[in-house]
Amino acid sequence: MNVTKHLALFAVAAVMSGCSSEPAEPPAESTPAAAPPTASAPPAASSAPRVFFIEPQDGATVKSPVKLRFGIENYELAAVPQGTVTAPRPNAGHHHVGVDIDCLPAGTEIPKANPWVHHGGAQTEMDMQLTPGQHKLTLQLGDDQHRTIEGLCQTITVNVVE
Repeated sequence: MNVTKHLALFAVAAVMSGCSSEPAEPPAESTPAAAPPTASAPPAASSAPRVFFIEPQDGATVKSPVKLRFGIENYELAAVPQGTVTAPRPNAGHHHVGVDIDCLPAGTEIPKANPWVHHGGAQTEMDMQLTPGQHKLTLQLGDDQHRTIEGLCQTITVNVVE
């Protein structure tokens, strides 16, 4: 058997072995190849809900206006419903950004004034004017009544340059 036919048969056998639950027999004229190393499976993603800054990264040096992008995992990002909200929807919230302030305790109503910016329309980014210097940025999720949710807050520090 010539080399081209031998390689073709080996390739077909290799493909077929990946498609079957039974091991394929190697072609009669070949020597078995060493098994390729198996890649380890990626770690399972945490199912714990979290909010985080996608941009900027903690400790970044930035220029104003600063582009802020927010992320959320394992929790629903949802705009505040129109009208009077008598009870918040479970497992749903929207972002709030605070400047030079820490995370508020769980269940606290986030003030609708400086230093907080509300994103009641479920926005995931904004451009923010900041003065030169170091600033603490806090991303905190609030429910439909703007009350903080346990564990859904992140604070980063950025250095704003002119």
